[in-house]
Amino acid sequence: MAIISEQTVESTGIRPSVTDFVLSRRLAEIAEKLRRQHSDPDRVLLTITESAVANVPAAEFASITTVLQGKFVHSAALVGEPAGHCDKIQEQLGEGPCLESAIEQTTIRIDDMDSDTRWPLFADAASALGVKSMICFQLYVEGVNFGALNLHSTRTDAFSVEAESIGSLFAAHAAIAFSSAREEQQIRAALTSRDLIGQAKGMLMERYNLNSQAAFALLAKLSQDTNVKLADLAEQLVIDAAKSTD
Repeated sequence: MAIISEQTVESTGIRPSVTDFVLSRRLAEIAEKLRRQHSDPDRVLLTITESAVANVPAAEFASITTVLQGKFVHSAALVGEPAGHCDKIQEQLGEGPCLESAIEQTTIRIDDMDSDTRWPLFADAASALGVKSMICFQLYVEGVNFGALNLHSTRTDAFSVEAESIGSLFAAHAAIAFSSAREEQQIRAALTSRDLIGQAKGMLMERYNLNSQAAFALLAKLSQDTNVKLADLAEQLVIDAAKSTD
């Protein structure tokens, strides 16, 4: 389905259906909602799955599956228990449409679980749960970590070409929103770590009469000797110091 703006109508004379305008408006509303949640990646993922079920024709359940280190499957967001069960089955089997979509960066559709032969063990298990058709969209790739948006239906041949097109739009919006949220979270974490390290370094400078470089070297050595990350060690030192002053 083409998403046609009012500007396009004015310049070309094309008259889109009401559905085109409704979908465009919904996507804009969802994009704004995701923008407001940009500092919370988990909330962003849940909004994506909820919005996909609400707007993609025939979608009844949804999940966002993350594949860590190329093999560990995690349901990052769920709408409906069958979606979570399907993710778990694929983790146990080490194969399935969600994994294939995430890793191979492609869209995969299963029209009939009972006749699909690509992943027979998964198809049998999913069908037993009542899931008869699925469609999976590759969401993001970060090194050896992958993500996919998966939609499920209890009907065979549930997802039309139109549903696939709408789903791909949601996946595209989701990928951008999730990437933005992750980047902001990483920046905030980095700033927090830097602040904690600075506080811990200042404490060591005062306590042991060290200069800045010597205090940081001491922190680094403690981190190495205890096999604790520098930021975690700094946080613990700051917490311990706060407790000692109470």
